[in-house]
Amino acid sequence: MLRDFGRGSFGVYVHVPFCATRCGYCDFNTYTAGELGTSASPQSWLEALRGELATAAREFAALPTATPEVSTVFVGGGTPSLLGGDGLAAVLDAVRGEFTLAPGAEVTTESNPESTSPEFFERIREAGFTRVSLGMQSAAAHVLKVLDRTHTPGRAVAAAREARAAGFEHVNLDLIYGTPGERDADLDASSDAVLDAGVDHVSAYSLIVEDGTALARRVRRGELPAPDDDVLAARYERIDARLRAGGLDWYEVSNWAANDDAICRHNIGYWDGGDWLGAGPGAHSHVGGVRWWNVKHPARYADRVGAGGLPAAGWEALSDDERYTERIMLAVRLRTGLPLADLASTAAPAVDRVIADGLAFRTGDRLVLTDRGRLLADGVVRDLLA
Repeated sequence: MLRDFGRGSFGVYVHVPFCATRCGYCDFNTYTAGELGTSASPQSWLEALRGELATAAREFAALPTATPEVSTVFVGGGTPSLLGGDGLAAVLDAVRGEFTLAPGAEVTTESNPESTSPEFFERIREAGFTRVSLGMQSAAAHVLKVLDRTHTPGRAVAAAREARAAGFEHVNLDLIYGTPGERDADLDASSDAVLDAGVDHVSAYSLIVEDGTALARRVRRGELPAPDDDVLAARYERIDARLRAGGLDWYEVSNWAANDDAICRHNIGYWDGGDWLGAGPGAHSHVGGVRWWNVKHPARYADRVGAGGLPAAGWEALSDDERYTERIMLAVRLRTGLPLADLASTAAPAVDRVIADGLAFRTGDRLVLTDRGRLLADGVVRDLLA
């Protein structure tokens, strides 16, 4: 099924499917210990992960070009910090055992503030991690309660400071805005908290009520109102203004960085159409226009790895039209903009229209969103693809 590598970056994403509790808004492929029972454990998952990485390395070695050096590694979840410092070190060792990391590779792990400590950060820094992303969501206790987050409002900021003290130059805090019951003052307090923490990167996402989640059931029963689009837009503008005033500028619609060095290179690889191997239950991969996704349940994932071959639940080879659509959808969200040469000639009227509407502007040979255009990015994409 695999053809060959593309010409861009090559990253490795590792999915850790374990969480201590399930947040009400989360629809990620995660499992608590009670949900898994004895069918899977961090130990069986790590053994299967090593097997998948080894199989992928063999598959890639058979392609026409040599496997590129890994420029970024991202360990996400779930809650990777539940593995502890030694467990995350073992994950990185497993990646290094099968692939060559490029000099200066970016190595990131997500972490829940409640499962970190100064010793944790020191251990993973020693192991070779260069970046930490912490889930903060909000500085308001009542907002965290609606989201079913278990950490206290101040713990995320304290964890960020501990990470910086351990030697991490690049620390990210995640925020969610638009939670039912959130006030402007709550959002301002969250923005101020991340700035006071001294982090060099912030990700902020509007709350999305996903089908099948506990939050969706509460909204359906009328216990909570659904997020309002106008409120979400106003909250986005508010957080953007506060972060930019604090020295963090946007480089992707939902991400702000203090400087170019602070930009998350792994995510840029996704948005720029690079290649990546997604390892772990439910992880998605993309290599040379071919995409596949792993079986979701950790026990089934381990069984598939043990049977040989990649533990894929499905594959697809992207058509030229699909690759074009994805290129527009992703590149238009970046501050660097969309190369006009990437657009079909039939899109010229749409380009003129979004510029006339004040949603984008030309800079050199690129189309870049205005501040208003960022609020309506999905609409800009629809116009360009119409």
